Amino acid sequence: MVQMIDLYWTVIPLMLVHYYASHPWGECNWWRSRVVIFLTWLWSVRLSHNYFRRENWQWGARQDWRFTNMSLSYGNHWWWISFFTVYFSQQLLLITLSLPFYAIHSVNKPLSMMDLVATVLCSSGILIAYFADTQLHNFVTRNNNLKYVGKPIVPVLDKGLWYYSRHPNYFGEQLWWWGLALYAWNIGYGWTLVGAIGNTLCLAYVTKLVEERMLRQKNRTEAYTKYQKTTSIWVPWFKVFDPSGVRNKNA
Repeated sequence: MVQMIDLYWTVIPLMLVHYYASHPWGECNWWRSRVVIFLTWLWSVRLSHNYFRRENWQWGARQDWRFTNMSLSYGNHWWWISFFTVYFSQQLLLITLSLPFYAIHSVNKPLSMMDLVATVLCSSGILIAYFADTQLHNFVTRNNNLKYVGKPIVPVLDKGLWYYSRHPNYFGEQLWWWGLALYAWNIGYGWTLVGAIGNTLCLAYVTKLVEERMLRQKNRTEAYTKYQKTTSIWVPWFKVFDPSGVRNKNA
């Protein structure tokens, strides 16, 4: 049931932030705590909504293609390898990503300008991820409708946020976690950055897998290659010219 792992991401950070906030030995700045709790709820609702929308409002009906490929590669050994590669590793990542919740509820320091910066980063990350995922969902839906009527699909999504970044949804998710880590760093818990760093490295690997998969699809190879040459990989940025001096015709 590795397809259920995505749902853990929507609830565990939420449970942890409330655990630390309600712990009898905890101490914190009330406003910082409440802002972080509110933002964590927004993040969780966004992620949950995107999960169920992507799965056509079903619970665990479809397995992530990456896990399917891994299960085929490992065959009969997948039952125990999945414990380490899926469950244990992601639980460890979730715990380290949630360390800023512990920091925020372990010290009572006045608010500062850095808290405002962290709030802006977290809020921006949630909004960027929401709009990027919505644009991706609409793109996939349109392509499915084109397939249904026997028309060719659009090979690359290069509109909206995807015009400026090949993976704006990943960028938004990273902004959220780095903003959260900034809250902790600001009050003297810089070591909690380890979670955000680990998540960035993980998303770098996932990005590589996604792009390799796109390039393996013959109806997308040419268009996606051009898209790679002209579009920033994560951070939204202006289009660049490809080596031939011609701007991507899909832009």
